[in-house]
Amino acid sequence: MNELTRLTPPAGGGVKEKKRVGRGQASGQGKTAGRGGKGQKARTGNMNFIGFEGGQMPIQRRIPKRDLESLGLAEVDLDKLVESGAVKVRKHGLKVLGDGELTKAVSVKANKFSASAREKIEKAGGKVEEIVITPKATPQQRKKEEKKAAAAAKKA
Repeated sequence: MNELTRLTPPAGGGVKEKKRVGRGQASGQGKTAGRGGKGQKARTGNMNFIGFEGGQMPIQRRIPKRDLESLGLAEVDLDKLVESGAVKVRKHGLKVLGDGELTKAVSVKANKFSASAREKIEKAGGKVEEIVITPKATPQQRKKEEKKAAAAAKKA
């Protein structure tokens, strides 16, 4: 039978105690309790959830979302979406998400697909083609390549 006097801490040590903040200057976490000075983030009940942008419209709500089913296209790619007016800017690429249902076969060419989108398109009899964009070289990378080329030319 277990008795309170015979209990031992779990392997690897006991349970770590919660840090007691705001308990005087000597504790190292006194006065502002590790929250810095004033401001929204210093207040209780501050808006610190994932995706909060200080009251600005969050990016997940700013980015436009379109339904493949309602577009009425047999083949979907960025050029056709711009043509139809569903997308205005083509420089950011195209990612297909798996929200909603798809009943007709659609051939889709995009930069990225979520796993559920890929599954739903293929299940409906459509085709998925991922367009890979090679990232542009940064100025530092270009400079490094130029130095290598110059050193190779010097040796030859």
